[in-house]
Amino acid sequence: MAPGGGGDARRNGEHGCACGGFPVCACAGAAAVASAASSADMDRAAVAATDGQIGAVNDESWVAVDLSDDLSADADDGVAIEDRAVFRTEKIKGVLLHPYRVLIFVRLIAFTLFVIWRISHRNPDAMWLWVTSIAGEFWFGFSWLLDQLPKLNPINRVPDLAVLRQRFDRADGTSRLPGLDIFVTTADPFKEPILSTANSVLSILAADYPVERNTCYLSDDSGMLLTYEAMAEAAKFATVWVPFCRKHGIEPRGPESYFELKSHPYMGRSQEDFVNDRRRVRKEYDEFKARINGLEHDIKQRSDAHNAARGLKDGEPRATWMADGTQWEGTWVEPSENHRKGDHAGIVQVLVNHPSHSRQFGPPASADNPLDFSMVDVRLPMLVYVSREKRPGFNHEKKAGAMNALTRCSAVLTNSPFILNLDCDHYINNSQALRAGICFMLGRDSDTVAFVQFPQRFEGVDPTDLYANHNRIFFDGTLRALDGMQGPIYVGTGCLFRRVTLYGFDPPRINVGGPCFPSLGGMFAKARYEKPGLEMTTKAAVAKGKHGFLPLPRKAYGKSEAFVDSIPRASHPSPFAAAAAVVADEATISEAVAVTTAAYEKKTGWGSNIGWVYGTVTEDVVTGYRMHIKGWRSRYCSIYPHAFIGTAPINLTERLYQVLRWSTGSLEIFFSRNNPLLGSTFLHPLQRVAYINITTYPFTAIFLIFYTTVPALSFVTGHFIVQRPTTMFYVYLAIVLGTLLILAVLEVKWAGVTVFEWFRNGQFWMTASCSAYLAAVCQVVVKVVFRRDISFKLTSKQPAGDEKKDPYADLYVVRWTWLMVTPIIIILVNIIGSAVAFAKVLDGEWTHWLKVAGGVFFNFWVLFHLYPFAKGLLGRHGKTPVVVLVWWAFTFVITAVLYINIPHIHGPGGKHGAHGGRHSSHHHAGNSLHFTVWP
Repeated sequence: MAPGGGGDARRNGEHGCACGGFPVCACAGAAAVASAASSADMDRAAVAATDGQIGAVNDESWVAVDLSDDLSADADDGVAIEDRAVFRTEKIKGVLLHPYRVLIFVRLIAFTLFVIWRISHRNPDAMWLWVTSIAGEFWFGFSWLLDQLPKLNPINRVPDLAVLRQRFDRADGTSRLPGLDIFVTTADPFKEPILSTANSVLSILAADYPVERNTCYLSDDSGMLLTYEAMAEAAKFATVWVPFCRKHGIEPRGPESYFELKSHPYMGRSQEDFVNDRRRVRKEYDEFKARINGLEHDIKQRSDAHNAARGLKDGEPRATWMADGTQWEGTWVEPSENHRKGDHAGIVQVLVNHPSHSRQFGPPASADNPLDFSMVDVRLPMLVYVSREKRPGFNHEKKAGAMNALTRCSAVLTNSPFILNLDCDHYINNSQALRAGICFMLGRDSDTVAFVQFPQRFEGVDPTDLYANHNRIFFDGTLRALDGMQGPIYVGTGCLFRRVTLYGFDPPRINVGGPCFPSLGGMFAKARYEKPGLEMTTKAAVAKGKHGFLPLPRKAYGKSEAFVDSIPRASHPSPFAAAAAVVADEATISEAVAVTTAAYEKKTGWGSNIGWVYGTVTEDVVTGYRMHIKGWRSRYCSIYPHAFIGTAPINLTERLYQVLRWSTGSLEIFFSRNNPLLGSTFLHPLQRVAYINITTYPFTAIFLIFYTTVPALSFVTGHFIVQRPTTMFYVYLAIVLGTLLILAVLEVKWAGVTVFEWFRNGQFWMTASCSAYLAAVCQVVVKVVFRRDISFKLTSKQPAGDEKKDPYADLYVVRWTWLMVTPIIIILVNIIGSAVAFAKVLDGEWTHWLKVAGGVFFNFWVLFHLYPFAKGLLGRHGKTPVVVLVWWAFTFVITAVLYINIPHIHGPGGKHGAHGGRHSSHHHAGNSLHFTVWP
């Protein structure tokens, strides 16, 4: 049992520790996870927290991190600091939540009555149209229900950093916080700008987290020397940037974003000192960028000089050379055998060694060193460059394979109990982000939390967010609501993991319903009681690796003894939290390289039962799902200023390819053994509904395309989905639409998003459904039927436009893709359909134009949703909305004029038909057409 379990003994009565000796012990409110010694040896002196609160008082201030020193407001008198919660849960106001829940069921009843009316009123003139429309309405109602039910209990969780500092930070500058390994992944230094990757790494090194417990791992799947030397340059610049950030409380701590700020807030001691330091660091950063931008040329020039000195003949391999005069083991500038992408050796290089456990102050200002760091801790976190081995004939499993290789490599080197993964284009925007996330791992009852998901925020998006890159409806709506169930879905970057969950461990106990719905979850769970704890061996035995509690056979983890022996220390880190500094000697590095070889995972459980799951391009969703079906929970952490900020593909083509990859991966999960319908009963019922929704939403494309084209074509054919609407039809339709709008308004309120963001989300949903979703369905059908693998290109984050003249230039660059075909057809069909209806009214063929007004309105509703697509399709000219409207109006008028002036396409009853036009046919006289308002 971990030391310091007295707090839980008080809470659990005479039974003592509730964990039963399970490796992931939650004793003393989970404080033992970070304990280094017994409570008698702990220095409980509190470190004064930073004054004030992160974030301005605005519409997002309710998710701000509380940094105040006043703990009396939330803490009961007499409660020990070790027992105080490091985060608090806030419920949504009842004035918003109660009507929201009621309206969900009101709309469900109204929709059911509407469908019953539709079924009972057939259209004998076009039965195929009636049957198809009924199927579509069933699907829309079903998909709406899948999306809405998991939102019944949205909640807010706010980390309390003041309590965290009081409990875990010591007065001498040391900390008892647990270790944290941060993974940054990159695959191509040309498509993913190398300067962006360097900024991400620099922000991690400068984050406000104990230096000796923070390690950054960069995974370079390209294996290129360019990435390695860029990280080496970043490590050098970090010796200036990190102390500067600590001295003056710089925010944000990504240098590129910081120096782009118009104003430069600081928290230092002297305004003059700050100005001088900032000017000097800015100069250093400009020189750093110049070196980064010149690396490609320098490497090539250096390699050419070395190869020329060796007198290589034509046809002989031309190596890429490092600055120390040795050949690079990875991919060469001029690829050759064993030195090209997909075929190179594994590389593990420690760029910054593990720091000491005591603070080290920098030198005072001098003639050679104008920066005064004499009162600043200048230590840097450990920085490791990793490029896993790649060989032909092996499936390297893309990003999921890289993450699993990093997991094993980091276990051998540092073995921190928690892991944070970031994409190379995401930097830490809020220096408190790591502490905020760890709050949800160390709080009461947090030993069952597998991961903490942060929302994804982006910069560089145009002010109108034309393609809904921010996606706030999903992050602040859907994911926050799931936090009231079993927890948010894992959606990639910005996720903090408990390491043992990646090794296949079960949670120490099952509480499927959570604090909000314990009965609902318990009805479906196999066990509502605590799982029997697995017996923990003695500290000495664990240190030697003599353990017998692995959840899977030993061979499932691979042949590395060093890695397998690291598992018990990661699963029960409390006795090892204050271990000596990591020694990255030659033997350890060799072992780290060995666990990243291409053949290591052969005949193991990696990718199936261990680590990130293979078999889909959305490895994030299925990996989180596998944790949830074991009974693990997750948490949603939204703070302000935002924790992490990345770069979004604002170009229309890249955005569509991104959505195509996501939607294809979702369908791959649905057609695999990870289908949520087959999940264990430890999965919360509404959590299962959420997973069904996220794995089936692309099917919406099939029915949406039908609904966006058939109403317009009905004006030409004369066959309508609803033949004769009644008063009840309009009543049901009004309730269905009215409740939908009110629900949207309430959701906007409790999610903290704007109405404009809600509209943008709906517009891009239409574009994505008509293009990427449909393509995803076709690709997955081909994969399932013909067993053909699906390949995707890496989303380019390298802007194609001239950012110096226009930061949003890439928004107007048109790159043609076949994904654009379907939306273009839908736009043309709706314009033509409306024009034909207008022409028929003018021509006298239809005298009751009010009967078609509803259909025309629906056509314009479709065009309104596809407006951002049309605007982007026009390229740079699309900056002016009038251009889009002019093209639409031009097409509308031309179609109407052509229809009126070409008699043979008219039916009987029009002016031309009445005058006996030569193409009028008397056999149409007996047909009676029924016109109605499109629902």
